[in-house]
Amino acid sequence: MSEVKLAADVRSSFGKGAARTIRRENKVPGVIYGHGTEPVHVTLPGHELLLALRTPNVLLSLDIDGKTELAIPKAVQRDAIKGYLVHVDLLLVKKGEKVTVEVGVLTEGELAPGSFLVENVLNTLSVEAEATHIPTSVTVSIAGLEAGAAIHAKDVTLPAGTTLATDPEAVVIQILAAQAEEPAAETEAAEGAEA
Repeated sequence: MSEVKLAADVRSSFGKGAARTIRRENKVPGVIYGHGTEPVHVTLPGHELLLALRTPNVLLSLDIDGKTELAIPKAVQRDAIKGYLVHVDLLLVKKGEKVTVEVGVLTEGELAPGSFLVENVLNTLSVEAEATHIPTSVTVSIAGLEAGAAIHAKDVTLPAGTTLATDPEAVVIQILAAQAEEPAAETEAAEGAEA
């Protein structure tokens, strides 16, 4: 897991107008909370934060008035049309602390020969891991599987130090047989009329 260092400035102005002014300066308003402390409203550098958030469950090392705090993104708001960052909520974490996060599920390998389809029932798994060692994703092998096969959450191999928080019996991936499309009755009637 990567740790990204960002400088955060404490902000004292709030509301729509203040947030728009912050965004015009290519910065993002945010709030940091957790560990029973009062929420701290901050301004973060827009471009650096956007690049950091490309990594799922990124660990942010924030320099706030000379004090370093570790945080993970909890909620990210983006503009619906243009996609730029509008606001970010960050959760304070400490080294050694366990946090529950969602990690992406990736598949690898080839199915058995035949017409089979892979259905990703769950695209993410909820796992508990140390805040400084959060996995970015988990990989599931589908090599040689045929129709009717299913991979449950308990069957997914997790990195060391990571435990499953999702229901162990939940189906993550299942293999289906491809369905052949039946000819429409209208097409058959039209062919019969031509003959």
